[in-house]
Amino acid sequence: MRQKRKRFAANKGLAQLIEPEKAIYNHIKGAWHTLYFHNNHPITLEVGCGHGAYTIGLAKIFPERNFIGLDIKGDRLWKGAQEAKAYDLKNVAFLRAQATHLLDFFQEDEVTEVWLTFPDPRPKTRDIKRRLTSPRFLKLYEAITIQGGRMHLKTDSSFLLDYTLDVLQQQGIAPCDYTKDVYGSTLIDHHFGIQTTYEKRFIAQGVQIHYLCFTLK
Repeated sequence: MRQKRKRFAANKGLAQLIEPEKAIYNHIKGAWHTLYFHNNHPITLEVGCGHGAYTIGLAKIFPERNFIGLDIKGDRLWKGAQEAKAYDLKNVAFLRAQATHLLDFFQEDEVTEVWLTFPDPRPKTRDIKRRLTSPRFLKLYEAITIQGGRMHLKTDSSFLLDYTLDVLQQQGIAPCDYTKDVYGSTLIDHHFGIQTTYEKRFIAQGVQIHYLCFTLK
């Protein structure tokens, strides 16, 4: 708890982290390019970014693009924001907010692509609406992404992968690509070699990593 308090206090001074206490928080919708990035580069959003491994990793690989990591856990975002500051990554931002409030922070066509990296599969039936690939969330992603914008799902959960494929089929959406073993497939380059903390743990346990790519528009 003491460490969390320290991180929450440090977050107030991190320009890379946008959270409720900061003035920009209530004005960022539709203004990411003008108020924060100060360029017109395409935006990639990582929903449920945790410590921001993918947000940071992709930003290093693609300096000509902008990256936003969204999570509700301020102590997790502290780590990503600190790393962005340490590497002086001008194309990175972290947003502290609930994924259900995406429309409060992004306008139509403001995001080019979305990454979902190891989201909680929420296997209980009562939690269907909380799954980040449920119809409820797909509607939110569709509202903020451009025509042809890609969605990427990376997970260790066969349950979540199968569920997502079923949802896409029901909505008449054909996957661009998917595999149940990204490290043993031709799609290995699609994830750019970036590994989250959870992923490293899963791989060490011999768990296969699944990958799915699709478009909503």
